[in-house]
Parts: sequence; C-alpha cells; structure tokens
Amino acid sequence: MRRLFLPSSASIPLQLRQALRCSGPHARHLSPCLSSSRLEREKSSRSFSSSTGLASATAPALDADTSKPYASRLDGQEHYRQQEDDRTQPVSLPKLPYKFETGISLFAKRTPRPFPPPFLSPPSGSFSDPLSTHHQSRDRRPKVNGELIKGWTNGDDAAFASDYFICANDGVGAWSSRPRGHAGLWARLILHFWATAMYQDAARPRGPDERPYVPDPIAYLQKAYDQTVQATAGPDWQGTTTATGAQLFYKLLDDAELAENGATTERDGVAPVLYVTNLGDSQVMVVRPSSGELVFKTTEQWHWFDCPRQLGTNSPDTPMQNAVLNKVLIKEGDVVLALSDGVIDNLWSHEIVENVSKSIQTWQAGEAGKRPRSRANTGGSGAMAFAAEELMLAAKKIALDPFAESPFMERAIEEGLPSEGDLQHEKQPELPWPAGYPQPQRRLMMWKLELPNISRVYVAY
Repeated sequence: MRRLFLPSSASIPLQLRQALRCSGPHARHLSPCLSSSRLEREKSSRSFSSSTGLASATAPALDADTSKPYASRLDGQEHYRQQEDDRTQPVSLPKLPYKFETGISLFAKRTPRPFPPPFLSPPSGSFSDPLSTHHQSRDRRPKVNGELIKGWTNGDDAAFASDYFICANDGVGAWSSRPRGHAGLWARLILHFWATAMYQDAARPRGPDERPYVPDPIAYLQKAYDQTVQATAGPDWQGTTTATGAQLFYKLLDDAELAENGATTERDGVAPVLYVTNLGDSQVMVVRPSSGELVFKTTEQWHWFDCPRQLGTNSPDTPMQNAVLNKVLIKEGDVVLALSDGVIDNLWSHEIVENVSKSIQTWQAGEAGKRPRSRANTGGSGAMAFAAEELMLAAKKIALDPFAESPFMERAIEEGLPSEGDLQHEKQPELPWPAGYPQPQRRLMMWKLELPNISRVYVAY
C-alpha cells in the first residue's frame, strides 16, 4: 500500500511550471479523471523494444525510518529478499510533483524455492569444477541479463515498491509440484521487467514535437510478459502469475477545477492521478484514512472460481487482451494498497479500510510503539510500514483460525463447495489446462496468506 504526500516546500518541475502558466487548453495533458474504463488497444499499434528496464505484491508496503536498524522478523519465517540498490535502477525518473511513501509486510506459508540457473548460479560441489561460476562472485542475489532482479519474493509471490510504482504479483502455487515449475520466478521476472519498462519510458528524452509523457502501464506489462517468456524459454522454467500495480502520476487541473479548488499557487494547479492495472484476482485499493472511506478498488478477474486470469505457461491471457486500466483521481494523504488474495480472501473490504485507517490514526497519535523493521522498508516516517504490518497480522489471524468466517468461505459456499470455518486454501486449479489434459479436482485445504503493499501519496520535494 502506498500513500502520496505533498510537502509544503515542494518544487514543481520546470516543464510542469511552464505548462501551468500556459493559458492554452490542456488537451495535451491528462483528461479529467475519475475515469474507470477498459482501454481498447490493438496489438498493431504497439511496438516494444527488447531492452530491459522495474512494482507490490501480496503484502503491505510502507516507508520506514532509516535511523533504526531492522531486525528480520516474520514469525520465524525466513524469506529470500533482495535489497534494492543503485544497480537495480539503470535509469532515473525525472522529478514529479508527487511521490509515494511505502511499506511492505511479508508472510508466506512456505519458504520460497531458490531461483534456478541461469538466474542464480549455485555453488559447485568442487572448487575445481570448470562449470561453476560461483567462484566469480559472492553475490547470491538473482540476476537476469546481468542485472539484479527487482523486488521481493514471498513464497510464490513477488512485491515491489518505489516512489512512483507499487506492484503485487501472485504466483500460482500449483506449479511447485512440477519438475520445471517455478511460479515465484515468473512473478518476480514480470515484476522486474514491468517496473523497468515504466522507468525507461518515463525517463526517455522527448523532442519538442513529441507528446509529453503519459503512463501506459498495460504496454509496459505486455513488454514485461514478452521479456519473461523469452527469458524462461531457453531453460524451460514454467509458471503463471497474476499482476496488479499502481503507477503514480499527475494531471493539470482545468479552469473549472482550478476555480473549484481555489487555486492560488503553482502547486494548486496539479493533482495526483493513479494509473491502476490489474490482471487476475489480486487487488488495488485506495483508502482515505481522514474519512475512513474506500475511494476505489479493482474488480477481480476469474476464469472460474479459484482460477483467476494469469500470465504464463499454457495461459491464454495476455496484458493487451485482458488487463484492465483505471485512472483514479486521488488526494494527498490517500493510502494505496496492492494486495494479493491472501489478504482479500481473509478480510472484507470494510475490514481493510478500518484496519488501515486505525493504523494511521494510531501512528499519528504516537501510540504505535517500537517495532523491528524489514529491509524492504528503508525510508519514510515508518507509518506505512506499521500499517502494512498491522494489515498482514489481521489477515494472518483469520487465515490460521479454522472457525473464522472469510470472504473466500462465502464465495465457496455460493459455488456449492463443501466448507467449514475459514477456507484456508491452496489454489490447486489455477492452471488453465490445455484441451485434452485432465483438469485437477478443486480442493480447499491449508491456508494461504500473502503480502500487502501499502503506499501513501505525498508531494515530492
């Protein structure tokens, strides 16, 4: 989840300042939001480069105080996590008027599988083995095309959080029972390439006759999907994943909106806009803690019950054909969450809104206390990290209670499936099976909990 903020000392970029002073129409900028519509696209109108370029996942993401060391703690669970550094961001975005304060909380039912070669070179059984590359580096973090893979792995899922983009990819756990199956790899690679494509397009120099930059997250996701297919084709690593993400941008207010808002400064002439992309049953929510209001949430996409739309091996789904884009006008201080079904299958929407709003109020009142902080939360006030952790713990409590009621149990009953208590489930039938292959019987067993990504919107300065 992410929150956006706008400090009073914010400096507006030169191009934006010039645009605000322009008396002409704003047709070249974003159209007035709140629009929520499926974008019609044709494959022939898109071209994708082969270069690589950077998202949140099933747990909340929040900013943390870098002055306090983080003691790894997630109820004894060990997670393979990658610390972001300069090497993971080959390009930098131009300064935008808003940014996210972020926080992530991770919990998985099982330890993630190690990434296979060539993404991670394992140590050889012998130092004299000429086929080993482990001696060349002590860096055990996974790489693709010579670049560190962005984000965090949580079981079969992946999460990413940055100043302008959060993403949660829910890998389908059923692939873990297959010899060449690795849903966690697919979730992480799509996340990595998606974020990279977004950063590269935003940072690309544009000529005076070119249209100013406008986000195109579905095109970025399509490019990420194509690159992931290419990266996994040689070694034949199979998997599928859902994908949901939110990119933060801005819009220029028109004359009517300026008058309505009583704009008197350059800063008053812009408003934050969220570009939300979803494919599958993960979800992006926008919560307004000041009023305890659910501003927006995406709609889940299913083939059938417990089988969401997904990207990967054997799946007929593609971003250009099936992903849905929503443009949402938001406010400073709104909290944006990217959640996997590990959260939304255990908590109803109103419970998520109440939990997040209460966490923000508790933090602002100074009653949160001291907590160890994850390496995924390396900046900000710590409010988002706290809210993410509280949301994860609330979902975990329901997931582990065999007698708790949950949204997943409710949907299962509507489908006529046997159930008792909380259906802590393992998604067995999520693979879109090709014609002629037997479809496995759907069964509800075990519990599944994934990470929420949380962000708050601020003004950049």
